[in-house]
Amino acid sequence: MLDLNRIKENPEAVRLALLKKGWDADFSGLLSHMAKRVELLMKIENVKAEKNRLSASVPALKKAGTDTAPVFARVKELAASIVDSEEELKTLQKRIDEFVEALPNLPDEDLLPGGKENNRPIRTFAEKPRFDFPIKNHVDLCESLGLIDYARGAKISGSGTWVYTDQGARLEWALLNFFISEHLADGYQFILPPHLLNYDSGYTAGQFPKFKNDVFWLNGTDPQRFMLPTAETALVNLHRDEILNETDLPKKYFAYTPCYRQEAGSYRTEERGMVRGYQFNKVEMVQYTTEEGSDAAFEEMVEKAERLVKKLGLHFQTSKLAAGDCSHGMARTYDIEVWIPSMGIYKEVSSASNARDYQARRGKIRYRDKETGKTKFCHTLNASGLATSRIFPAIVEQFQQADGSVRVPDVLVPFMGGINVIRPKNK
Repeated sequence: MLDLNRIKENPEAVRLALLKKGWDADFSGLLSHMAKRVELLMKIENVKAEKNRLSASVPALKKAGTDTAPVFARVKELAASIVDSEEELKTLQKRIDEFVEALPNLPDEDLLPGGKENNRPIRTFAEKPRFDFPIKNHVDLCESLGLIDYARGAKISGSGTWVYTDQGARLEWALLNFFISEHLADGYQFILPPHLLNYDSGYTAGQFPKFKNDVFWLNGTDPQRFMLPTAETALVNLHRDEILNETDLPKKYFAYTPCYRQEAGSYRTEERGMVRGYQFNKVEMVQYTTEEGSDAAFEEMVEKAERLVKKLGLHFQTSKLAAGDCSHGMARTYDIEVWIPSMGIYKEVSSASNARDYQARRGKIRYRDKETGKTKFCHTLNASGLATSRIFPAIVEQFQQADGSVRVPDVLVPFMGGINVIRPKNK
């Protein structure tokens, strides 16, 4: 949620910043509502102050033997005089809240305006793999190696799903265990959150109300719950409505969860197999920081996500997203994008994002300044570390060999029980 004072002080600057995200905001109505709200508050507070003054005089009047009936009559009259104003204030506050809740986060000043066309790769790791034999795509490789059963996945669940089988399940679990071991070594706290979340969790994360229909809702629950689209949604709510101590920051968490997304139905023809699905596995990192520690935390999380892909030995690039391609609640995002040889394109395996104080304002997540004792809003950041549904295809495609086998990345061999090559079932 944006700071109302910032909008009030410089609405044109905020409008121009939001334009970089393709959001054309007209603040005239909001500013009018805010001014009227101040006027009503002053009126109501003045009347309440007069009521309190009169009520406070009653004991002295009684002691002096003075009739207090006129005082009580006046108090009743004052109370009646602001009933309409209080109702109008509630209506105005609702309109203000609804307008501000819909606004996206302001992009950082150094981001280019526009969408994907203005994303910029900023660094690349390793060389693109070169093959002296006809390559296979990950769907064919996974089927010939007996790693994934797409047909049975579709049979028991529907399109956009799959079943990990045998060494495919082991490779998936090896990836997850590798990620977990790396985050533990870096001092992040391991969390296993619930997969069913309440509306307030989606609201705090900045996904609701705008993207309320992009998640899977459970019918018949009270309160209504949805299946988490990413562990970030849970992790950024751990300290909702709390005041933390500055000395306890930064707080660093990671979680493993499946992720449940409605987006699978929109995939393009090249995004078959595991590249886009309704359910996939991901390890997610989240940090809570002070405003001063926010930028350093972002660089740390980007470096951590990159390091995981480097240790796997995969060719990838890191891209700085333009303002319009950053998600609704984020001020800044770098994507770590792995190369998929059969597609001839890079696909995102981690988005490292800084929400600044946007999510904290929505969730009332604050910390107490150790010098002043005053409360400030935390900054929240997140990064995938990593999503497996695109790392898995990248591994089998980049490490495929002429005989149809796939070399297991060295860092995963211990988690695979010493298996360093996955061979076709008929070999």
